[in-house]
Amino acid sequence: MSENEKDKKTKAEKTMDSKNYTDVLINGKIYTLGGAEEESYLQQVASYINEKMSGLQHQPGFQRQSDDYKSVMTCLNLADDYFKERQYAARLENENQNLEKETYSLKHELVSTQMKLEALHRETEELRRQMKELMLRIPEREEALAVSETAREAELEQSGDQNSLEG
Repeated sequence: MSENEKDKKTKAEKTMDSKNYTDVLINGKIYTLGGAEEESYLQQVASYINEKMSGLQHQPGFQRQSDDYKSVMTCLNLADDYFKERQYAARLENENQNLEKETYSLKHELVSTQMKLEALHRETEELRRQMKELMLRIPEREEALAVSETAREAELEQSGDQNSLEG
């Protein structure tokens, strides 16, 4: 095999080359397990199987059953755990999807509220600008009002003087 051919190995082939092997003790017997997983994981799997088998062995009458029956019961218990975990994972996935939808909705609501807030800030600034403009016109209006009142008073005095002359 040439160097180029060695470099062209598929990922699966490289994974198979890097297979981890470890000896594990299951139900009092030593087995050699191999896999891409770490040795600690393989030991953890063996430990789980031992726990299941040990739990079954403590059941009344289990020890008197045939090896086939014991194996089938162990497999059934493992399958039961597997399907319960799948259901749990599906519930978690569903819950996760619902939370993602709620998060999306809340983000949308937040953006909408931020846009409304920005519009209110702009409106407030416009109202402040208008108020400032009006406040600047108050002295001018007060002066015009004072002049108008003075002129009216003068007019009333003048008409009052004419009425007293005629009477």
